[in-house]
Amino acid sequence: MKIAVAIDGSENALRAARHAITLAQHFPGAQLEIIYVADYNKAKDERLLAQSEESLLLKRQRKIDPVLELAHHAGVKAKTALLKGDPSQEIIKFVNEEAMDQLVIGSRGLNAFQEMVLGSVSHKVMKHVNCPVTVVK
Repeated sequence: MKIAVAIDGSENALRAARHAITLAQHFPGAQLEIIYVADYNKAKDERLLAQSEESLLLKRQRKIDPVLELAHHAGVKAKTALLKGDPSQEIIKFVNEEAMDQLVIGSRGLNAFQEMVLGSVSHKVMKHVNCPVTVVK
């Protein structure tokens, strides 16, 4: 069983990661793939603010490490995929190419108007991945 969880460092993403880890515990030998996408627009801003490439990588690692630690303590095998680009497109591409069995993703909690105007990563991803998706609020 290959389970993917998309994270961005938010509280919603951490809840999604906890759910994915719990799910993985129910399938002996399950592999958890932690997906983190550096948004190009945000990455440019981060790079301008960062003092070095190392500090930029460190900031990203701080978003991933808590999830890796939770997986480790739960006895779940986990790997990370650091991607760059548009989050929804990169998540869809990765999940489909890697033939994931399940994707867990956090909800951004946009209100109906914001979601209608902006769309949401979870909504776009749900429509285009080839596996079941669990959206965690």
